[in-house]
Amino acid sequence: MTELNAPYAPDWVSPPGDTILDIIEERNWSQAELAARLGYSEKHVSQLVNGKVPLSDETAMRLERVLGSKAGFWLAREAKYREHCARLESERAHVGWVEWLDCLPLKALMGAGAIPKTTIHAKNKPSLVDACLRFFGVASPQEWRNHYGAMEVSYRRSRQDQSDVGAISAWLRLGEQRAEVSDGPKYDKAKFEKALKSIRALTNESPAAFEPRMRKLLVDAGVSFVMVPSIPGAHVSGVARWLNPTRPLIQLSLYGKTNDKFWFTFFHEAAHILLHATSQVDKKSVFLDDPNASHTDDPKEVEANQWAGDYIIPRQYADGLAGLKTKAAVVAFAEQVDVHPGIVVGRLQHDKLILPSWMNDLKVSFSLTKEEHV
Repeated sequence: MTELNAPYAPDWVSPPGDTILDIIEERNWSQAELAARLGYSEKHVSQLVNGKVPLSDETAMRLERVLGSKAGFWLAREAKYREHCARLESERAHVGWVEWLDCLPLKALMGAGAIPKTTIHAKNKPSLVDACLRFFGVASPQEWRNHYGAMEVSYRRSRQDQSDVGAISAWLRLGEQRAEVSDGPKYDKAKFEKALKSIRALTNESPAAFEPRMRKLLVDAGVSFVMVPSIPGAHVSGVARWLNPTRPLIQLSLYGKTNDKFWFTFFHEAAHILLHATSQVDKKSVFLDDPNASHTDDPKEVEANQWAGDYIIPRQYADGLAGLKTKAAVVAFAEQVDVHPGIVVGRLQHDKLILPSWMNDLKVSFSLTKEEHV
């Protein structure tokens, strides 16, 4: 790891008053004479040259007439000085905020390229605070708590250990960033329902084949879709949420990896968008889901589970699942309902019709490539 690559920024910068003093020294003027020429009190000029009062537009014009340099020159010097003072003040604040870093998955964020890679020691922590604030798009840790901490009350969890707000918020923010770079029409429920039918037909395809087609179908329906690597501690495989009143987001982590879990999670999140966004209050919910969750009492999670299961394997075919005891029977059934055999295996295991160790070779493992980290 290396030190944070920050742009060169000296820890001092002279106020415009230094230039004023240089000029009047060359002209053998006293500050009293300058004050008289400017029409200001000696006290005001003293404060001006020492950077105690800001150099205003009016003062810049007076300096232009008295000292000769353009008003824009003086205003630029003032702006640069004030910016540097503000930056130094911000850096001092960062020192006092380093404890906030203990809430965040710094190594995971470095691995995701969200913040620069560096050793996590005292010297680098203030710069890491700045990098994390920029990543989350907040001005201070308090704003992070106000936004992402407050969002916790909107979490609808499918498992009890989804309590690491730092890890969850980091994963959610990674999804937000990917969604922010895409644009599209407003959400259209009819188009979304039509897109889901087309997407179901893609379950036999490889990720390289189905992902771009799936993304386009969803974007055209006004739904953002992103795949983001999992963050340790978040325990989230998928999320359904609304970024704004007209833009829902489905975010998957491939936590679980096999195609049966991927597709069930996707359709589970789709169910939340379709069924659980009937009001603006509903759209504030953030559904955090994990296909490995053994049980949930949340009626909306139960409803989404049922909807996803029935959508992937329609109820009129479900009675035939109990008789599938061989791989050949599973493959034949999968062809009949037009889904991948691995999905059928996952359903059989979930329903306890076969042991969890049976027929796993019919499943396909998914992973995210760099190209799919979009």
